[in-house]
Amino acid sequence: MALPYLVQAQQQRPKVFVMEVKSEIDPRTNRYTELAFDQATEADADHVLLVLDTFGGALNDADEIRTRILEYPKPVYVFINKDAASAGALISLACDSIYMAPGANIGAATVVDASGTAAPGKYQSYMRSIMRSTAEANGRNPHLAEAMVEASVDSTLSAGQVLTLTSTEAIRYGFCEGIATDVDGVLAKLNLQDAEVLRFNLSTADKIIDFFLNPFVSGILLLVVLGGLYFELQTPGIGFPLAAAFVAGILYLTPYYLNGLAENWEILLFVVGILLIAVELFVIPGFGITGISGIILVFLSLVLIMVNNQALDFTFVASEQLMKSLSSIVIGMVGAVVLIALTWDRMLNSDAMKRLVLKDTFRNEEGYRVGNTAAHLIGKAGIAHTRMSPTGRVMIENTLYDAQARDGYIEPGETVVVIDQSTFSLRVKKV
Repeated sequence: MALPYLVQAQQQRPKVFVMEVKSEIDPRTNRYTELAFDQATEADADHVLLVLDTFGGALNDADEIRTRILEYPKPVYVFINKDAASAGALISLACDSIYMAPGANIGAATVVDASGTAAPGKYQSYMRSIMRSTAEANGRNPHLAEAMVEASVDSTLSAGQVLTLTSTEAIRYGFCEGIATDVDGVLAKLNLQDAEVLRFNLSTADKIIDFFLNPFVSGILLLVVLGGLYFELQTPGIGFPLAAAFVAGILYLTPYYLNGLAENWEILLFVVGILLIAVELFVIPGFGITGISGIILVFLSLVLIMVNNQALDFTFVASEQLMKSLSSIVIGMVGAVVLIALTWDRMLNSDAMKRLVLKDTFRNEEGYRVGNTAAHLIGKAGIAHTRMSPTGRVMIENTLYDAQARDGYIEPGETVVVIDQSTFSLRVKKV
């Protein structure tokens, strides 16, 4: 009799969806939160709790996360487990309630470039604006939020100093609703200690995408792309090297595209580079400006795809991130050259290649000739080797040639003279 009531009580328990961000704010974090909020919606969660520990990151990605939180229809709380600096402070202010661990900090939201130097004034102005508006949206002091970006807005701060609040100070100024040591403590303060807790975990597909975002793995994929293209160009028609290059290219580009790193124009740049190389190889003889331009475009596009630049603006791209990207590309290219050098002869002499590649040669002594190379024979005399009716073969200077009689038939042994040549044979007349 009590079972229906127990089931009903279980169904009435609120659901709290918990996600964790403990890394730099970048396109990967941005996509992570997007997936998490989508899953929270699917699970029909009543509350969302973000566990945050970050020193900041990309402003554009933080702004998208901020907007996502502000527009989410259910309450969103944040538990700052030690640090919410810079972009982390902006994300925290977007949440309905802020809880902090003992010794945690929030603030220091000045926009800096890759070297750690304060970015130009336009970036600071924008950051001050969104910090102010975000604080206002949740009833927090916009003046103090703005002071986290620039010290000049608060007379109590010394020159060059921006506002950073400890957990105790944040409570005093209304930026924090309570102090807790863990997620359970936060839930207790929210009177959700009996709630059903759902934790966000990346799906297998998303874990695979994260795996392929590893710069080392990207370098291996690039090696397969370059090596596959080279082998296919050297032995056209086999198909396997081209297929391997195509699959590796998809695995290289897709994760970066899904995480917002690879822009459409960067992928287009890569495609144009490949097309220029193909034109140089198959259409234009030799190797010149078209092929070199294609190689440069491919190289640049691969580098740009791996870094979070804003239309070639590298102001906020860390130098170590750029060097990591360059290293991956260079290692992949050098590895492809080494792979080709070590395996090319072995591959050509393999049994599989012998079944696929034509090894026969056509020798002069066997009567084979290349068209349009017999102009020097015009005017020379020879002997009809076969009956020409009107085509046949003639012997000139102890060499057999395909020939065609200009008039009538010519019997074997009769003397002929070359009067012209066509693409595949000589034109002769009987003397």
